[in-house]
Amino acid sequence: MATGFFAVLDDIAVLLDDAAAMSKLAVKKTAGVLGDDLAVNAEKASGFSVSRELPVLWAITKGSFINKLIILPFAFLMSAFAPWLIVPILLIGGVYLAFEGAEKVYEYLFDKSERPKPAAETVADKETLLAIEKEKIKSAVVTDFILSIEIIMIALGAVADQVLSIQIVAVSFVALLATVGVYGLVALLVRMDDAGFYLMDVAENLSGIKKTLYAKVGNALVLSLPKIIKTLSVVGTIAMLLVGGGIFLHNIEAIHHFFDFMPWISADLLVGLLVGVIALGIEKGIHHLRHPKDHVVS
Repeated sequence: MATGFFAVLDDIAVLLDDAAAMSKLAVKKTAGVLGDDLAVNAEKASGFSVSRELPVLWAITKGSFINKLIILPFAFLMSAFAPWLIVPILLIGGVYLAFEGAEKVYEYLFDKSERPKPAAETVADKETLLAIEKEKIKSAVVTDFILSIEIIMIALGAVADQVLSIQIVAVSFVALLATVGVYGLVALLVRMDDAGFYLMDVAENLSGIKKTLYAKVGNALVLSLPKIIKTLSVVGTIAMLLVGGGIFLHNIEAIHHFFDFMPWISADLLVGLLVGVIALGIEKGIHHLRHPKDHVVS
């Protein structure tokens, strides 16, 4: 009896050890998309009044949890009964990521129109602000849904050769990390300037080295936030192209062999850019056909 009990404990320990190893692998595989998720959500959670930043972020976080609860059961059922669907879904997600990356590059190079200021700076009516806030939350949750599908599919692809129990543990861990970890960091980012202003206020009542230190740290936090958001946007764009290209490179043998002479990171970036440019060209062409008046030069 005791022997059987310890055998069960040993089996559980082995399962947890395997699950931990596979979770680490799945996190590594999804790191690029997680970085993009962080950049996208940091951008979407900014631009609100200070009192509304955390409530908005919490609303998006709850939506993200619901997204994961919807996607995970379908992902595990698919892995159990239709594993052949994983690669096609990955490729569709790869097109989306590459398209998003290419679109950001296009906007940076060719779209020089002035970006609108945040609603919190231009709209005074409370009801209008709440309506805009609701739309931005909805948009953020939809974006999160698409990114969540990609994160879960990549994680599932990384552990597809494991038994279902390990897949469930590893992929669920990645899904949890993609919500708690990402939105926790976003919460810290969006309040970084508030922490800076607080330190500068505290410095007013101090003197000597403490006053200088508090003031400099506070000023650095305030000035750093927009630069960090911008850096995350650039890193997120590169990550989307790398992950999108990598999905095609590592799942289509012909593409893999064609770019075999290049370092993998260069090949991933090039393939991602090529796929993204093609997808962007198709999107622009469809938009031109549907809205020809938008392209008429007066």
